[in-house]
Amino acid sequence: MVEFAGWDMPVEYTGVVDEHIAVRTRAGLFDVSHMGEIEIAGADALRAVQHITSNDASRLSINQAHYSALTTAAGTFVDDVLTYRLADDHFMLVVNASNIIKDFNWITEHIAGAGDAMAVNSSSRYALMALQGPAARDVLQPLTGVDLGALKYYWFTTGEIASVRGTISRTGYTGEDGFEVFVPPGSAERVWDAILSAGRSAGVIPAGLAARDTLRLEAAMRLYGNDIDDTTTVLEADLGWIVGWKKEDFIGAEALRRQKSDGVARKLIGFEVLDRAIARHGHDAYVNVEKAGIVTSGTQTPHLKKAIGMAYLRADSTAPGTEFEIDIRGRRVRAQVVPMPFYRRPTS
Repeated sequence: MVEFAGWDMPVEYTGVVDEHIAVRTRAGLFDVSHMGEIEIAGADALRAVQHITSNDASRLSINQAHYSALTTAAGTFVDDVLTYRLADDHFMLVVNASNIIKDFNWITEHIAGAGDAMAVNSSSRYALMALQGPAARDVLQPLTGVDLGALKYYWFTTGEIASVRGTISRTGYTGEDGFEVFVPPGSAERVWDAILSAGRSAGVIPAGLAARDTLRLEAAMRLYGNDIDDTTTVLEADLGWIVGWKKEDFIGAEALRRQKSDGVARKLIGFEVLDRAIARHGHDAYVNVEKAGIVTSGTQTPHLKKAIGMAYLRADSTAPGTEFEIDIRGRRVRAQVVPMPFYRRPTS
């Protein structure tokens, strides 16, 4: 257990490798109640959300979600978020735990001129659990009357889970199929125990933050504070697909459109280490003996059994196959740019 953003967080239960492989081959259950929820409601809620987020929320149907960002005027990240459309005039943003207060204050300030829209920090109303892996649907289905097979990826619905009223979302942060379940905190233990009990015969186990990190890295999902922050733009992070380019305006739109036209000077890439070594966050990267960037995430992954990572490199050094060097405690090791994601789940 470690302290994180005011929470006692489980780093691991039975071990990172065991939990990682369980999610890839069966399913793992994560307690991610530390994530924050900020709701925006009112007649002008859509206008407010459009103004503060990069993606085009007007394209969301009720009960649909998408990945987006809160962006600064420079097109950099205040935070990355999931935007849920609860109703025509009601949205929920799921934000990172360490950013809840910062995000809420920033959102409140920047929707002040949007008209009839108000933000509420509703984080204390939700406990959040993520059941991830190929067995997730079969394990969760007996606990709910919701037809999970009919729930599309990045859609959500309400219903009972283990006789507890909540929200079921077909989303996750592991690269696997799975579901995230929002329930009242007072019922969290009951739902957690019910899911583990239902999944016992399928080999479902609890999984901690360490496995969550190795899983998301294999899936090339960015981590705020490592791969993205207020010094990196959405385009530098190679996330142009979360920008609603046809929107009239949003905070950071001008900077991002200019960067799209002119091109980026650096870009986030995926790499494999070619020598026997593991690159980590903060290690310097070199191209032709000149410093060219920095590693933002890196590990030896339990499933792929490779040393992989992400790094910002100069734009002229980001083509797949490009070799470069990483300085690991004074030793230069070879690495190669590879396409992302590193892992794609099998499709039936």
